[in-house]
Amino acid sequence: MPSRKLTATLSGLAPYGLSVLRIVTGLLFVEHGMQKVFDFPPSGHGAVPLFSLIGFAGSLELVGGFLILIGLFTRPAAFILAGEMAVAYWTVHAAKSFFPAVNSGDAAILFCFLFLYFVVAGGGAWSLGVVLKSDFERHRPTAHA
Repeated sequence: MPSRKLTATLSGLAPYGLSVLRIVTGLLFVEHGMQKVFDFPPSGHGAVPLFSLIGFAGSLELVGGFLILIGLFTRPAAFILAGEMAVAYWTVHAAKSFFPAVNSGDAAILFCFLFLYFVVAGGGAWSLGVVLKSDFERHRPTAHA
């Protein structure tokens, strides 16, 4: 059983762990968007037309993934991306098999629930949203009675 001091130390690091999880998730999601929109890194499928369903998904992944990466508008971006991943799972993957490991939908499920977690938890300590909010709070005019 961990000591109280260790538990307190690890709990104090939670906002930073959340930020690392958000940054890695954002990087991976940007990569998925870049593959669809720019075919980089090369996927073997080529770039998709931007004004197609997959092109729209790639645009969401590129822009939304970047917002997640930098931690700006984390909650609304994560909400939209969680929806995108749910739609992707049920329209593309679930039709192939009931089992996510067989239908290649395990990444879509994992991304969906990571994004739902970011909706609830926010961006963590190292996010642009926190920096801008704290800057706003320092310069907010105060009401004088």
